Amino acid sequence: MSGYRVVGDWGTSRLRLFRIVDGAAVERVVGPGIAGLATTPADALRAGLADWRREGEPDMIRLCGMVGSRNGWLETPYVECPATASAWRAGAAAIDLDGIPVTIMPGLAGTTPRNAPDVMRGEETQIFGAIAIDPALRRGRHLLALPGTHGKWVLVDEGCVMGFQTFLTGELFALLRDHSMLTRAASAGEANADEGEGFAAGLARSLDGDLLGSLFETRAAQLRAGRSAAWALEFLSGLIIGSEIAGALAAFAADRVGLIGDPALTARYAQALAAHGHATTAYDGDACALAGLTLLETIA
Repeated sequence: MSGYRVVGDWGTSRLRLFRIVDGAAVERVVGPGIAGLATTPADALRAGLADWRREGEPDMIRLCGMVGSRNGWLETPYVECPATASAWRAGAAAIDLDGIPVTIMPGLAGTTPRNAPDVMRGEETQIFGAIAIDPALRRGRHLLALPGTHGKWVLVDEGCVMGFQTFLTGELFALLRDHSMLTRAASAGEANADEGEGFAAGLARSLDGDLLGSLFETRAAQLRAGRSAAWALEFLSGLIIGSEIAGALAAFAADRVGLIGDPALTARYAQALAAHGHATTAYDGDACALAGLTLLETIA
């Protein structure tokens, strides 16, 4: 297995390594994220690569994401926006693993439309990957959304990342789901037939523009309207996602939004954006991450 390279997206909760042969990903390994390591990043990477290395050493390794944070393997300074793919590449840091050259890609630092500071690590790889996949993103101005734990809304102009804003949507949903009483009021054994209605109801309520005033309806609807726990969970999701989208659309003007991420999650955002009258184009997050990491081979 000689003559291969390894690229990887190493985030807070997950490591994804791809073995690249002749420019194509032929195998993938998944491991623990930076926040869940029981050992050093170097040893965790050795464990992830062990099967491939038994048959031959990689020529090089390229990593993006939280591996380059101050809590990762080697802190890699952010590249300031506006940022092109070439500027992003120039900000990479070098280290090695048992003599194998390792490149750690930087994140981006920018400002929100309200001129507040913001940062990202990992999402920039998907953004530049999407630009590589879709030539239309290299011309004119585009708004891209990357749903997730810390969702990003990004303004791209002529293929250059101009600025962005982070929304704490996924983390807020997880905190309320796991550490509040909002979704725990339904009686045991209640049917979940209305689960599919909950998300749409949450989206509709988000149009009122009153997130804090609407959150408790998640619980009250179970106590007073007979809603199931599954309905409540979907309502909470729709309410929070809808509120994020309303805030983002108020900050960024756009008729169409590009969605980058897990297909199931981007489908929810497409539904929510449709409720606001906006068309969408979806890009697979894994494909964009891989395209961004392999794009670096060709950037001058």
